[in-house]
Amino acid sequence: MPIRRGESWGDAVPVPTGLRMVHSDAEASEVIGVALASGTHMPDVALVAGDLARTMGGATTGRFTDGRDVVRAPVDLWRVETDTWSGWSLAHVVMRRSWWHGGLVLAMNAQFLGDYDVAPRSHPYDGRLDVIEVQAAMTLRARLQARRRARSGTHLPHPMLQTSQRTAWESTVRTPHAVWVDGVNRGRSRTLRVTMHPDPVVVHA
Repeated sequence: MPIRRGESWGDAVPVPTGLRMVHSDAEASEVIGVALASGTHMPDVALVAGDLARTMGGATTGRFTDGRDVVRAPVDLWRVETDTWSGWSLAHVVMRRSWWHGGLVLAMNAQFLGDYDVAPRSHPYDGRLDVIEVQAAMTLRARLQARRRARSGTHLPHPMLQTSQRTAWESTVRTPHAVWVDGVNRGRSRTLRVTMHPDPVVVHA
């Protein structure tokens, strides 16, 4: 069951044996997807790096080898479907033609996208995506300003950035847009559908 506001989330545990170390959000999603497709036991995933790891506070290099406890917590898993690709996401999905003109959409499960605190209120285990829609009319100057402020998460609220929380997300555009899933370009598509898997996955960070 997704977490409710005010509830504790995750446990500090000694590093378990047999962890599957992954070094990116995309690698984590792929490992989990393979287990789901084959019906095998879900591996114990260790998020060595990536935006979900940072969201969970696991940004310290060497934390899986220096004897300190790590965080073990359930997180939401999202199914992503486009015209030409389907797979899984743990961190974020972006649909865009360009960062600098036209509309674009960011569907965030993690708080961070690279160096940017894109969704300061996002929680990886609340059953919802934090969706940020950049209006097509937003000027280049305004986008540059928002980008600078996004490093500290102070770009919101903004009149040209529409935010919402969704249990699922669907979008259709006239011309194909690039779809990036957990930092990997998954090709161009006119349609995008993101839905939550009924069961969370447990990760370590």
